Amino acid sequence: MTQQDVKSRPQPDSPLSHLGRLIAVSSGKGGVGKSTVAANLAVTLARQGLRIGLVDADLYGPSIPGMLGIPGDTPPVMSPDRKVIPAEAHGVKVISMGMLSGDDKPAILRGPMVTKYLQMFVTEVAWGQLDMLFLDLPPGTGDTQLTLAQAFPLTGAVVVSTPQDVSLRIARRGLRMMEQVNVPILGIVENMSGFTCPSCGEVTHIFRQGGGQKIAASLDVPFLGSIPLDPAIVDSGDGGTPLVVSAPDSLAAQAYAGIAAALSGGAVQPGGLPVPFDWHIARGEGKPSAANPTSQNPPDRPVSLDYDDAGLAIGWPDGTTLTTSPRDLRLSCRCAACRDEATGKPLLEPAAVPLHVAATRIWNVGNYAIGVEFSDGHNSGIYTFEVLRGLESTEAEDV
Repeated sequence: MTQQDVKSRPQPDSPLSHLGRLIAVSSGKGGVGKSTVAANLAVTLARQGLRIGLVDADLYGPSIPGMLGIPGDTPPVMSPDRKVIPAEAHGVKVISMGMLSGDDKPAILRGPMVTKYLQMFVTEVAWGQLDMLFLDLPPGTGDTQLTLAQAFPLTGAVVVSTPQDVSLRIARRGLRMMEQVNVPILGIVENMSGFTCPSCGEVTHIFRQGGGQKIAASLDVPFLGSIPLDPAIVDSGDGGTPLVVSAPDSLAAQAYAGIAAALSGGAVQPGGLPVPFDWHIARGEGKPSAANPTSQNPPDRPVSLDYDDAGLAIGWPDGTTLTTSPRDLRLSCRCAACRDEATGKPLLEPAAVPLHVAATRIWNVGNYAIGVEFSDGHNSGIYTFEVLRGLESTEAEDV
């Protein structure tokens, strides 16, 4: 697939279609150079003619502005329609907490505020039409990762690691977290792969060799490439000019170019129901269209949703359709108010649920679940596709 193919590819008719492909750049631990990888990949693709945006989703430790030469503590201006106008550097549109506060002003935020800022960075920024929006995530598997996976239909994730065993083991955890929320793994990048002596050219593998390729093979995910350890990468980042701009002929820049080429042609939509959707059943608005029958639809993703007096009908790729009554769906809720999170013991008393309870709204939760609002006011339930499929076997046992 060429860059022109990416730019001209028709996007789904959704409120986020103008953002193109949403690609998370993640790592299990800090210190692996994830933000440096994200910045250089974004600039590489922009220099190839793609329309690229970059969200610095590390609210507590934003580093993207400094790497791209964007002044900190310079709040962006608002457009006439009350959208935030992103900064632009080296052809990449950027939003970051580092633009809202200086280096001496820490972001002291609780979970709900983290969610608010992340949603604002994606949906309330005047991005224009993009081909790709990169999300540079903080290390770990916490609030930020889960918020983005639940709120937005991520096209995929790039996992960055270094070759040593401790980094690879933690990268595996981050990768598994993405898989659990149905975010496709686009591949693994091995950063700091080997140090090339600038005098004699000898390569020293400080953090061992080939670990990224081995873990990619063991997990059956693509290996996107290795980026050598080069002091020029550090100098370029500190100076606000990415290596791919300051030293485009270097080995590291060539490695970034190879990874960028793989991403521009390798990000595959996950199939199943087109997302995002927000279906207000009572108003008859926002019902999701059925999946494309000619696409490769994974067996664990629904391909259709319908709702009538009988309940919620879920179609699956194998041709089966499971219909669950609204009350059974309500009673199977696994949120913290309905089930003990530690033991799994039900907390919801069936007698407390009206016999004629109905679903009033259904929306997607990322790529892996739906949320349901009921006529009794309950709206905190998240039903993973695995749980929805499991309702079929539960009903069969009751019969």
